[in-house]
Amino acid sequence: MWNKWVTGFLCLTLVFACGTKKKIAKVDGSGVETKPVPNSNYSLNNLDFHTFSGKAKTKVAFGDSNHDVTLNIRIQRDRAIWIAVTALLGIEVARVMITPDSVKILNKLPGEYIVKPFSYIYRYTTEGVTFSTLQDLLLANVSVPLLKTENLTVASSEDEVQLIGIKDNLAFHYSLNQNDRPKVFRLNTVGGNENLEAVYGRFVSTAGYEFPQAQQLRLNAQTIKVEALLEYNKVEFNQSIETPFTAPARYKVIN
Repeated sequence: MWNKWVTGFLCLTLVFACGTKKKIAKVDGSGVETKPVPNSNYSLNNLDFHTFSGKAKTKVAFGDSNHDVTLNIRIQRDRAIWIAVTALLGIEVARVMITPDSVKILNKLPGEYIVKPFSYIYRYTTEGVTFSTLQDLLLANVSVPLLKTENLTVASSEDEVQLIGIKDNLAFHYSLNQNDRPKVFRLNTVGGNENLEAVYGRFVSTAGYEFPQAQQLRLNAQTIKVEALLEYNKVEFNQSIETPFTAPARYKVIN
C-alpha cells in the first residue's frame, strides 16, 4: 500500500549530500527573483533561493483510502528534491529522491527500493513536465519555462493576474494574487484527462520569503487520483541541508 501511496504522491508533486551546519547567505535581501513575462509588460515575483527545507502535516486521499502523515521536504535548487514520509508514532515509512535525471524511492516497511530514470514519471504525465516544473510547484513559483511559448495570454485586473497558455501539449493556468504570487495553478494535458491543480493559501513572510503555508494539491491521471492538504509548521530558506539516501543491501529492488 505504501508503495502505491508514495508513487501517487510522487506523481502529485509533479505534483512530484551532506553539508555543514553553517548558514548560507541569502541570494538577496528580499528573497524575490523578478523575471519578465515573455511578450508582456508584466514581471514575476518568484522566490530566489539556494536551498529550501520544510515540514508539513499532510492529509492524503489516495483512491478510497485516507492517511495522516508528516512530510519533510528539502530542495537543493536545480539539483535534488528530497522527501521523507513519516506516519503514526514518528515511523518513517518512505523516502523519495528526485533529481533532473532520476527518481528513487525507499519503501521502508517492506524493505523495497525503486530506482528509475526521470522519464518514469511520464507514465502519468506528458514529456512537458520537467524537474523544474516539480520544483516550482512545491515552492509556489511560476514555472518560467512554461511561459516560453507563443500561446500565452496575460490578463490583469485590480486584484489578480491570469497567465494562460499551452506548451509541449500541456495547458496551464496561473492565477496570481496582489503580490504577484500564485494562488492557483492548473495543468492539463491537451486532449487528455490528466490534470493537476495546486491551491496556495496563508502566505507568510519568512526571512523575506513569502511562502504559502497551506497548499492543496490534486492529481487526476489515468490510473491514479490523489489529493493532499499540506499544512507547513516549519519553513527555512538557504540553510545547509542534508539529503541522505542509501538503500540497505537487504532491500529488494522493484522493477
